Amino acid sequence: MTIDKLKESEIPQIAELEKLCFSKPWSEESIKSSFKNASNKFFTAIENDIIGYIGVSISADEGYILNVAVHPDFRGRGAGKALVNFVIENYKEKLSFLTLEVRPSNIVALKLYSSLGFKKVGERKNYYSNPLENALLLTKYFNSEKEN
Repeated sequence: MTIDKLKESEIPQIAELEKLCFSKPWSEESIKSSFKNASNKFFTAIENDIIGYIGVSISADEGYILNVAVHPDFRGRGAGKALVNFVIENYKEKLSFLTLEVRPSNIVALKLYSSLGFKKVGERKNYYSNPLENALLLTKYFNSEKEN
């Protein structure tokens, strides 16, 4: 598996992956708009074809993971961990922290983020719909006393 920068021509594939992975997927236009925002970076996991992707927004020294998606046929093989770890390794010297929201029912993702050093720092009430669910706010701190 390799990780590479998302190319604009690959956005339709990402939109299809969104449909497979999320109850409220981003549209192709939403992905394209986000992709064109200079603050956002997108990376793909490739195994002959795109099997996953991650989007991250960088603002000053703050990082926000927008989405992480792995094709259902490739889950459990380390693609999600590789994508998140890629962002951590490539941005840890530039960021104070990296944060994201996740469903409390997404046990697999919670275990993954915990294994990479993310800690619960808050909760957003009724953040998700279909089904309605709160979001856990998880953050990994870099180069600070909060990291420990």
